[in-house]
Amino acid sequence: MRAIWSGTVSFGLVSVPVKLYSATESHDVDLHQVHDADGGRIRYQRRCEVCGKTVDYAHIDKAYDDGEDTVVLSDEELESLPAEADKEIEVVQFVPDEQIDPMTFEKSYYLEPAAKSAKAYILLRRTLEETARTAVVTFALRSRTRLAALRVRDDVIVLQTMLWADEVRDADFDAASAEVRISKREMEMSRALVEQFSEDYEPERFVDEYQEELRTLIDEKLDQGDALDTDATFGRTDDEDGGDGEGGGDVIDLMEALKRSVEKHRGSQTGGSQAGGSQAGGSQAGTAGSGASAKGSKSGTAKKGSKSKKKNSDSAKTSAKKSPQKGSKSGRKPASKKKSSGAKSSKSASGTKTSSSAKTSKASTASKKSSSSKKSGGRKKSA
Repeated sequence: MRAIWSGTVSFGLVSVPVKLYSATESHDVDLHQVHDADGGRIRYQRRCEVCGKTVDYAHIDKAYDDGEDTVVLSDEELESLPAEADKEIEVVQFVPDEQIDPMTFEKSYYLEPAAKSAKAYILLRRTLEETARTAVVTFALRSRTRLAALRVRDDVIVLQTMLWADEVRDADFDAASAEVRISKREMEMSRALVEQFSEDYEPERFVDEYQEELRTLIDEKLDQGDALDTDATFGRTDDEDGGDGEGGGDVIDLMEALKRSVEKHRGSQTGGSQAGGSQAGGSQAGTAGSGASAKGSKSGTAKKGSKSKKKNSDSAKTSAKKSPQKGSKSGRKPASKKKSSGAKSSKSASGTKTSSSAKTSKASTASKKSSSSKKSGGRKKSA
């Protein structure tokens, strides 16, 4: 890295010589403009509106226009300003870390000890760490007086430039402060969703997908030229243009959205066990289906039972007409038949009795009925 500024950090009578390095860099792919017809490079020229000539940077000054008059300021005049000539980072105050609004931060720089002895630098660093304070400083950089904060990161003092108070706009949105009714259930679901997404921050997990895809596109264009099929390159299908497959165009209420979000994230967290969960869901569905079948079987048994009762009642009436006496044996015939019929219905409902078993049961019942009729007839004759 190359130092872009050097000076001293001063707090009280302590001075810490430092060098300033840019702590961040852009990973964006550099693109320039070309003519679409022939690919020729498009360049911008600094042309003077008075003489029409192209002007080099060495002959360009800055100016202020208030609408009526124009004031031209040369580089020499700007460099003569006291703030620009000052090479000191002055600590104005030490404030609690949480009092600095992250919205005011701009660019970050590393401060490196510039002296042979780093004792003053390390003293300042340890003081910031142990007191949990941030140093608010002012200094001049690139023709501007700047407000900044000094804090510690990985045993290095970091300077972060900040916006001035009048550079932060007020947020005046009526809808944001409107009174709305949030139900207790909605708040609970929202907290549950936050809990599911709560984890330690890992910056390396996040990548700039657009820049990665842009680099892939450039590499493929270098290999294939204008014959490149972008859909095939990025594995895009026609289905992806139609939405998310879950009715993405449909408007759902807040509660339903929270519920779906919790369930979706919970399913993604289970990973491999998700398949087991789906099997369990399938067995539950099967159980529900069995319950429905059992319900239907009970209904069928009830109908068969009612028919058997009616048949037994008719049989009893016929037997009573044939035999004036109601003997104990003849009186048990309807009950015996009812039992047999009930057993038949039960076995039929459970699905364990075959049609041949049903025929055997009918034959047995008919045999008992014939035997009973003979006994009844014998009694009548002897009487």
